[in-house]
Amino acid sequence: MVKDEEQISQQEIVMRFQMFEQQIRMIQEQQQAVEQAIVDLSSLNFELDELVGKKDEEILSPIGRGIYASAKLTSEELLVDIGNKNFVKKSIPETKIILQNQIKKLEKAKEELNKELEKINTELTNVFMESQKLHNHKHPHECNCGEEECGCDEDECCDCGDECECKK
Repeated sequence: MVKDEEQISQQEIVMRFQMFEQQIRMIQEQQQAVEQAIVDLSSLNFELDELVGKKDEEILSPIGRGIYASAKLTSEELLVDIGNKNFVKKSIPETKIILQNQIKKLEKAKEELNKELEKINTELTNVFMESQKLHNHKHPHECNCGEEECGCDEDECCDCGDECECKK
């Protein structure tokens, strides 16, 4: 009966470790996506500075992944998507403020993800400690080094390093 309970506890611990592993992977993927969005918005924020004073000049305008078209900048007003494909006209400084606010929101999301990861790591440590308690054993018997109480864990006996007689 004790063996069955111990086996169930071991299975539960393994399942909990797998769950933590999956949660950690998901959070890391979210962190990477947030970090990439921050890099992209920061780059765009920098590129907007290049447009200041370029009215009536020719620029390269991206039209797809690695594909650019030559275009003439007729205005320093930009059309900014505010969601659901709704666009509003904004000046370059106004657009930069929008980008900076989006970056701040992403930085907060990044902090929250880090906190969540720390929380999971704490829980993982607690489960690991629980697992260690479950697997460590102490049992009375005489070991090879002559001590009466053996406080062995796993295969080594006491401080002598001999193999434990009970083989637990």
